[in-house]
Amino acid sequence: MITFKQIDSYKDYGKALEIENGVIRAVVTLDIGPRIIFFGFIGGQNIMCDNRELLGGKTDGDYQKLFGEGKKWENLGGHRIWAAPEEWPLTYTPDDMPVSFEKTENGAIFTSDASANAGFAKTLEIKMGDGADMQVKMKIKNISDKTRDYAIWALSVSTTGGTLVVPMNTDDTVLLPNRVVAVWPYTDIKDYRYELSNKYAVVENTAEERPMKLGFDSKQGKSYYFVGGEVFIKRFDTFHGERPYVDYGCSFETYNCNKFIEIETLSPIETVSPGGEIEHSENWSLRKFDKLDFSSDEAIDRMISTL
Repeated sequence: MITFKQIDSYKDYGKALEIENGVIRAVVTLDIGPRIIFFGFIGGQNIMCDNRELLGGKTDGDYQKLFGEGKKWENLGGHRIWAAPEEWPLTYTPDDMPVSFEKTENGAIFTSDASANAGFAKTLEIKMGDGADMQVKMKIKNISDKTRDYAIWALSVSTTGGTLVVPMNTDDTVLLPNRVVAVWPYTDIKDYRYELSNKYAVVENTAEERPMKLGFDSKQGKSYYFVGGEVFIKRFDTFHGERPYVDYGCSFETYNCNKFIEIETLSPIETVSPGGEIEHSENWSLRKFDKLDFSSDEAIDRMISTL
């Protein structure tokens, strides 16, 4: 049974809506966003990062010209909806306006206060299952007066101290390449926090301050973040070979630093006419898991085969 509770103040994020199904809990911001600021087992840890003060923000003249005097962008944490390709300041919407919501049988639909200057309107829908599973559906509508090319970029800014596992492509393409690994310029290619094998990318989140970012053409559409005796699983549809993606064809990306780790998926990029919209869905699962072994592909196979 789905239950709802309106929260007057979730930490320093303001009003929020809490949704539970007896097993898992999600909290979605209402004064800003929308974003999922809490996701976890009832009474358990928060998989999302919700330390607003730690994350900080930035602004400049171009930003304030687009979004308004005194406006700034804050990371804020949690799961947010962005448009790709990334562009400052256009895609860095401040997400600082009230959010409207409508309850549904299995969750709720949250709609942002659309910024006419940015030309994007965002909608987030949560649907909870009976156990520790939840669907997150995202839409971005083009409310500008121009045709635009963009993708939905879904970013889960997650808690620290865990290990992310991303299955790599293993199809036999004979004389052609079978996988893409995109590396951002601030990433040390010899960084000790990640390891690539024949079947997996493994990224460890540590106290290392230096940021790193990697991207993959994830045909399997899965990722696993092991943290605090639990594993946060994302599953998502991919369309490689059928439709184009940004960032050299990436459908999955991860940004890693000492404050958080981002677990990011992307939809294909589309040409969207004024008034049109695109959508992208992720299926989230939580499982209890504390017997970790990342020593080999075979060991990881055994771990995820039980999930």
